[in-house]
Amino acid sequence: MKVSNRFLFRALALCLPAILALGTVSMAQASGTPSKTRPAGSARAPAWFYGQHTGAMAFADELAARQSLDPAWVRAQIARAQHLPQVVRLMSPAPQGTPKNWAVYRARFIEPTRLQAGLEFWQRNRETLARAEAEYGVPASLIVGVIGVETLYGRHTGNFRVIDALTTLAFDFPAVHPRALARTTFFREELEQFLSLAHRTGMDPQTPRGSYAGAMGWPQFMPSSWAKYAIDFDGDGHIDLFNSQADVIGSVAHYFKAFGWQPGMPTHYAVGFDRTRLDLPTLLAPDILPTFDTGTLMEKGVVLPGRARDHLGKLALVELENGNEPRSYVVGTENFYAVTRYNWSSYYAMAVIELGEAVHELLDGAR
Repeated sequence: MKVSNRFLFRALALCLPAILALGTVSMAQASGTPSKTRPAGSARAPAWFYGQHTGAMAFADELAARQSLDPAWVRAQIARAQHLPQVVRLMSPAPQGTPKNWAVYRARFIEPTRLQAGLEFWQRNRETLARAEAEYGVPASLIVGVIGVETLYGRHTGNFRVIDALTTLAFDFPAVHPRALARTTFFREELEQFLSLAHRTGMDPQTPRGSYAGAMGWPQFMPSSWAKYAIDFDGDGHIDLFNSQADVIGSVAHYFKAFGWQPGMPTHYAVGFDRTRLDLPTLLAPDILPTFDTGTLMEKGVVLPGRARDHLGKLALVELENGNEPRSYVVGTENFYAVTRYNWSSYYAMAVIELGEAVHELLDGAR
């Protein structure tokens, strides 16, 4: 689960006025930690570790007290975390005015390699996917789509040490980011969840590798999602999102059920517009949050196909930019919104849905 997720979205701001005042100055510098300057003639600055960071060590003591952990153990784990400048760069906001393009984004995921890998994954896990669908009501196609978009069915799970990525973002999140305070809080909470999870399960915190945001395993769960939603679906007595495809499948299904997936409801409908009545500003104001009933949508100029006109729940008009080309639109249901709880992006949700549907079509053709 990408940040979504998959990050998108869940923490209260922590007051760090000194960071904002210093602009791009890192927390290591702001807290009084000796700065590491690049030696003359060196291609890169020498590595440094968070044992040198007074703020990180104070956080370690607070974390240990909150979670009833050995302070020495927590300090030792965070002290061994390495500052990763690449992670800071990757988390920095895109340049202003960078255009979104749904067609380009879609092409990254609905492509031959991913489709073939998805077909093989579905064939290999047919019974497990059917069991997850029956137990949680989440379509197998959606589970297959998520795992394919997240990690290409386990091929690309990330090569950053999770402890390094989370600690870097917890204490050196780029201050130029418009949500720097909230994101700093979020990553400190995820670091705490990660160390708590490692302690409970006996996992060595220095070993797991994942994305630059600290997401782990085939489904790219953040530590808090692992703690809340990961399940033992193969019945071997422990949860393994790195190696057990059954646990991965069951955990993704469990995640969507927890976020309100409604069995049998479509994710979205095609739409047209009556331009003489169209009120796009009002329709787009709630973004992807389902807000309007079908009557209100039609009053404001949305033309719905027959099946959509019978929909009983709330709906949202979803806009997808296509660079300089005309924008695409669909009407998203509450299930579309549930997909965006994995990663708060309508582009991501559409890619997941369409990849899963495309793999399903291949599966039907292969029978």
